[in-house]
Amino acid sequence: MSIEFKTPGIHHIALRSTDLARSKQFYTQLLGFPSILEKENLFIFLAGSTAIAVRGPETATPKGDVFNPFRVGLDHLALACTAEAELEPLAVALTASGVRNTGVKLDTTLNKRYVAFKDPDGISWELFMK
Repeated sequence: MSIEFKTPGIHHIALRSTDLARSKQFYTQLLGFPSILEKENLFIFLAGSTAIAVRGPETATPKGDVFNPFRVGLDHLALACTAEAELEPLAVALTASGVRNTGVKLDTTLNKRYVAFKDPDGISWELFMK
C-alpha cells in the first residue's frame, strides 16, 4: 500500500558545519544570500524561496569530520538559475575569492550548463540552469 502524500516541495534544508562563523561568512557575505534568522549555533538563509539552515558542530560531531559525497545521504545541492549569463560571473567571483570551482560546464545527461563548487566544509553545491 502506498502512502501517496502530497507536498509542494522542500520546506528547508539543514546542513552541519564545523565552523559556524566561517560558514556564515561564506553564505551571507561571499555568496550574498540573505540571513533571515540567527540563534545560538544556527543561522538560516534564503536561497530563492528555500530556507537553508546551517548548524554549528555539536559534542557528538566527530573531530576532524568532513563532508563526503560518496557516503549514503547528501551528495550535493543544486540551486536553479534562469539565465546562463549568471554562470560565468559566479565562476569568476568564486575563483577571485579563492573558492575552487569547475567553471562553466555542460552536464551531458541533462544537457544543461552549471558551475560546481564547495563550501568551507566541502559540501558540494551547483548553480544549475533550469
